[in-house]
Amino acid sequence: MASIWTQHSALMMAALWLLLWTSFHLPFPVFSSLPECSEGNAVKGKEAIRDRLNVWRKQRQGGLDSISPQCVKLVETESLALQSEGDIVIGGFFPLHYVAPKPQHSYSTKPHRTHCSGFDHRAFRWMMTMVFALEEINRDSSLLPGVTLGFRIMDSCDHVHTSMQALFPLISHVKVVTTKVKQSVKTGNRLNTSKDIGGRQDESTVLHDHKENDITRNITEERMDKSKQSEILCLAGSPVSAVIGLASSSPTRAVAHTLGPFNIPLVSYFATCTCLTDKQLYPSFLRTVPSDLFQVRGLVQLVTSLEWLWVGTVGTTDDYSHYGIQAFSNQFRQRGGCVAFHLTIHKSPTEAEIQIMAGKLQRSNAQVVVVFATEGQLLELFSELAKRNVTGIQWVASEAWVTASVLTSPSFHPLLEGTLGFSFPGARIPTLEEFLLNVRPSPEPGMEFVNMFWEDLFGCRLQFRNRSETDAAGTVNNEMGSDAFGDKSDSLTNLVVPTVEQKLTLKVLADEKPVCTGSEDLRKTNSSYTDVSQVRISYNVYKAVYAIAHALHTLLNCSSTGLTGECVKDISFTSTELLHHLKTVNFTDQFEEKVYFDSSGEPVPLYDIINWQKDGNGDIRFVKVGSFDGSAPLGQQLQMEQSAIVWTRGQSQVPVSQCSAPCPAGSRKARRQREPHCCFDCLPCADGEISNVTGSSECTKCPEFHWSDKDRVKCIAGVEEFLSFSDTMGIILLLLILLGVVLTTIITTVFHRFRSTPIVKANNSEISFLLLVSLQLCFLCSLVFIGQPSAWSCRLRQAAFGLSFVLCLSCLLVKTIVVLLAFQARVPGSRVIKMFGPSQQRALILCTTAPQVCLCAGWLLGEPPFPFRNTNYQASTGKIVVECKETWPPGFYLVLGYIGLLAFLCLLLAFLGRKLPDAFNEAKLITFSMLIFWAVWITFIPAYVSSPGKFTVAVEIFAILASTFGLLLCIFVPKCYIILLQPERNNKKVVTGKNTR
Repeated sequence: MASIWTQHSALMMAALWLLLWTSFHLPFPVFSSLPECSEGNAVKGKEAIRDRLNVWRKQRQGGLDSISPQCVKLVETESLALQSEGDIVIGGFFPLHYVAPKPQHSYSTKPHRTHCSGFDHRAFRWMMTMVFALEEINRDSSLLPGVTLGFRIMDSCDHVHTSMQALFPLISHVKVVTTKVKQSVKTGNRLNTSKDIGGRQDESTVLHDHKENDITRNITEERMDKSKQSEILCLAGSPVSAVIGLASSSPTRAVAHTLGPFNIPLVSYFATCTCLTDKQLYPSFLRTVPSDLFQVRGLVQLVTSLEWLWVGTVGTTDDYSHYGIQAFSNQFRQRGGCVAFHLTIHKSPTEAEIQIMAGKLQRSNAQVVVVFATEGQLLELFSELAKRNVTGIQWVASEAWVTASVLTSPSFHPLLEGTLGFSFPGARIPTLEEFLLNVRPSPEPGMEFVNMFWEDLFGCRLQFRNRSETDAAGTVNNEMGSDAFGDKSDSLTNLVVPTVEQKLTLKVLADEKPVCTGSEDLRKTNSSYTDVSQVRISYNVYKAVYAIAHALHTLLNCSSTGLTGECVKDISFTSTELLHHLKTVNFTDQFEEKVYFDSSGEPVPLYDIINWQKDGNGDIRFVKVGSFDGSAPLGQQLQMEQSAIVWTRGQSQVPVSQCSAPCPAGSRKARRQREPHCCFDCLPCADGEISNVTGSSECTKCPEFHWSDKDRVKCIAGVEEFLSFSDTMGIILLLLILLGVVLTTIITTVFHRFRSTPIVKANNSEISFLLLVSLQLCFLCSLVFIGQPSAWSCRLRQAAFGLSFVLCLSCLLVKTIVVLLAFQARVPGSRVIKMFGPSQQRALILCTTAPQVCLCAGWLLGEPPFPFRNTNYQASTGKIVVECKETWPPGFYLVLGYIGLLAFLCLLLAFLGRKLPDAFNEAKLITFSMLIFWAVWITFIPAYVSSPGKFTVAVEIFAILASTFGLLLCIFVPKCYIILLQPERNNKKVVTGKNTR
């Protein structure tokens, strides 16, 4: 948001030019009404011109136009100023008061000068430092020899409208001064050179009427030795060659915008707004104070280096605060910080607004607050916070108030102790303290500012001030020193006549204050005026004065003069020439600091880091704890001794200001919706992810085959898991496999021993032996599933499983068909059994096994399984399962489906022959074994799918073993029982069912 001055600068400039046009063109109607001149009436015309000029002069002096009675001229009034005449006059602006009410214009009466209040002792010291520097230069024979520098200093009241009110009297001030020399002859010489308002010499010809008295203007008083000739030399074409000021950025912008078109140099000692670097808008502006651009960088580095990423900001409506807060917030967010809140202090805040702001500060969880404002603007807010006994806030101050003594009163100690901020480098100027302590009030004109200071410092009223107030025709005075702003115009319309109640109030207030003589001792006071141990702003004023002096030294050829040892005083220069030399000035002052301006009119960006600490007496002292050099390489700019800092409440530990505590290692930030990114929740890292630093925004995924530990802070190599021979489950399954192999071998041995018995020979003993071999293979194929998978084991395990079971089921299918056909052979005339002999049985086994062989061969040759590290179970077990990955899953399901088809046919045929009339019906045994087979493999499917890791392999092995044991026990154990334990039943009659019990 731009200032009011920026928004209406064009209007103000138009008004200025309109004022100048009116001054030069007001006499024109006088001449336009004259009769035509000729040789006959030349004398009469000349007399008429004189008469009209006299009438016009009277009208101008009286302020009233008799021809146009409705028009009233606003008579120039003399503003208060601290001044001293010299060969060259330098202007100055200082905020001696910091409270100025808004101007009230009725546009029906003459506007009166604004009455300011709130006297600033520190600003008064700045002003007196300028006076001190000028007197020091005047005494210095090596700098501007023979040239006396004068000054004219105004009070800006730290506001735009008051600064502009003081500007025009400053740059257009004219005072005719006569000086008596030894012969008591007045200096009558006058310089008749036309000057513009900015001090530039007009190159056009000026017409003079030698018979009439010219309207002349005496710019400066000639200061000359009694032995010298009495004459006035004009060294500059303007009453004020250069201006030093102002303190705040908004008034500075207004004044710089006005002086810029006339190239009158304006050197600021405290205006730091980055907006003033624009040379298109402010071509004649320079400053001895660094731009806020560097201060903001330093503040951001300071705050982030202390890990303060959740801060509040407080500012005002002026340009200094607006641009400073905006730049700080932008750069702070770029560094990862968040602004918790922003409070704006208006120019004249109400009590309700102050209480609302104090409440927000009190309720906020942001423990660090960055403030861009002046001490006068913060006084009411800090007073309210002190009343509420608010403590624990770590204040980060801008240079505008970090060394403000007015805020170091004991009532502010609990609130402001530990304040940290940037300030300009300080210096101890020799003899400055002695000069300041020798200042005394005086009834002489031009000493009003000193008198105000004296009365405000000692809380008294000066006797001669009381008399002057009586002579001022009862001007309404302000209690805090604004009485000196009474109009000094002779016009009665310019005076504000107080009411009876106002007079009584002023009298009571005056009677309450003790009378002071002006001889009080300043050494016994304790104020910001007398504290010159390390002056900072005053040092900027000091450098500004010397910069102008060095520019004048070069401009006046003081370095190349002849034997006289003085400057060339008869040189007439313009403000443009002075501005050029001021921009190129380069010198080293007595404190070994180089003073120069860059292309933007900026000095070297140097800052001290100041900490508010209590001394042994309980007083606040401004202690330097670091520095910031904006011209140093990045990373070396901020230098701070953190151990020497005293924090808020006098703590030695760095305060913590955060919306949410940093997330510990092993977790990450989860941003809250509709809140700044500094406000978040902490969530633990997901499985397989880690964060090994505090405050991590994201978790890092572990590399392949690695897994996060229990705390999610480091990745560990994944443990490979498979069904090994050393596992408990692997040992149990291995024992079952060996049991099955041994049992199958025993049965085979028994059958081979009794192969000639009827029970063995029944139903084709060859197929029985083949069935035993296939069952042996089923047991042995389970061994391939145990151990670490490899390329050959992955290919062999499914092929062996599929082929062994198909061979087994093929044999059972043939045996079932033989049983059914055997009973069909008992039917007379049936020749079926002869058609399905041993050769046909072998052919059927071969035919039912061949499709499985082809399917397995194609599967293994086309898309064979391969070893694979499965990390899907790392989340639950933290282990990597090494398994065989089926690249073509349909192949496995086709193998399994073909086995299921043969098992279904066996079950169906065996079920049909379960009730055949035979003493030893093998169909019943096959039916029961097939039921067990189907029950096992139906249960296997869901168990296989849901089993994790190595248990998947274990489930498959268990299904193979269970179904194989079912076939072995159901089909062969009953026969072995008869062979070994009931040999009497092992005969042909019993087997064929012809011998009934």
